[in-house]
Amino acid sequence: MRWLDKLGENVARKVAHTSSRRSVLCTLGKAMVASAFVMPVLPVARASGKPSDLETASDEALTSCDYWRYCAVDGFLCSCCGGTATTCPPGTTPSPISWVGTCHNPNDGKDYLVSYHDCCGKTACNRCLCSAQTRERPGYEFFLHNDVNWCMANENSTFHCTTSVVVGLAKN
Repeated sequence: MRWLDKLGENVARKVAHTSSRRSVLCTLGKAMVASAFVMPVLPVARASGKPSDLETASDEALTSCDYWRYCAVDGFLCSCCGGTATTCPPGTTPSPISWVGTCHNPNDGKDYLVSYHDCCGKTACNRCLCSAQTRERPGYEFFLHNDVNWCMANENSTFHCTTSVVVGLAKN
C-alpha cells in the first residue's frame, strides 16, 4: 500500500505545480455543467411494472368531468377538443403558468398534485365544459382562483381548453 500512497502524493504534487486553483475550479464547473446535460438522457427504471390508472383510463373517463383528476379543472377538457388529458391540441400552445389542485384517486386511495395548463391560440373549444370549484378561493386571492385566463402569458391569449397533468403524490 505504500506504493499507492506514494503514487497519489506524486500525482497530487504534479497537479499542484502545473495548475492553478482557478483552472481546477473551471474544470470542475465544466464537469458539473456537462453532467446536467447527460443526466436527463440516462435510462431510468419505472417504480413498478404494472400500468397505473393514469395510463389505462378509458376515453370515456378522460372526457367526463367526474374523472378524479379533474377535481379542480375549470374549462373545456382538451381530451374532447383534439388533444389528450395531458397534451394540447394541434395549433395551440400550453400556457407557461398554471394552477395546481390536490385530487383524491379513489382507485388507489391516494391524493395527487395535479397541474392544470390552459391551451391557448384558438377560440374556445365549447365541448366538455367542467367547472369544479373544489377549495376555490375568491377572485382577490389570484393564485387560488381558477377563473383566471391563464393564457395571458402567451403571445395569443385566446383560451381553447385545459389539460391536467399529474405532478406526483401529495405529501400529508
